[in-house]
Amino acid sequence: MAAFNAEQAAQLYLKATLLELVGDFPRTHSILYLLGELKHISEEKVEDFIRGNKMRLHTLEDAYLTSRYFYKIFDKEDAEELIAVAEEVISLCEELRRSLGKGETA
Repeated sequence: MAAFNAEQAAQLYLKATLLELVGDFPRTHSILYLLGELKHISEEKVEDFIRGNKMRLHTLEDAYLTSRYFYKIFDKEDAEELIAVAEEVISLCEELRRSLGKGETA
C-alpha cells in the first residue's frame, strides 16, 4: 500500500503543480510524462532531475500499475525508497513554485 500511495502522492502533486503554474495538466498516470510537462517552466532543472533519477522514477511509476493490477510485494526498503523519490518529486515542484513566487503548498 505504501508503494501505491507514494506514487499517488507524486502524481497528484505534479498534476496540482501543473494546474497552478500552467493552467492544465495532461490526463495520464505517467510521472515521467508529467515531469516532461514541467520542462516548460524550467527545462534545465527538470531535465537534470529526470536524468539523475530516471530509474527511480520508472520504479515509482511501475508501483502504480503493479500495486493495482498485479501481485507484487514491496518490502520495507522498497517502500522507503519509493517514498523518498516521491518526496523528491514534491520538493522539485515546491522549488519550481517558489521560483515563480507561489506559496508553500499546492
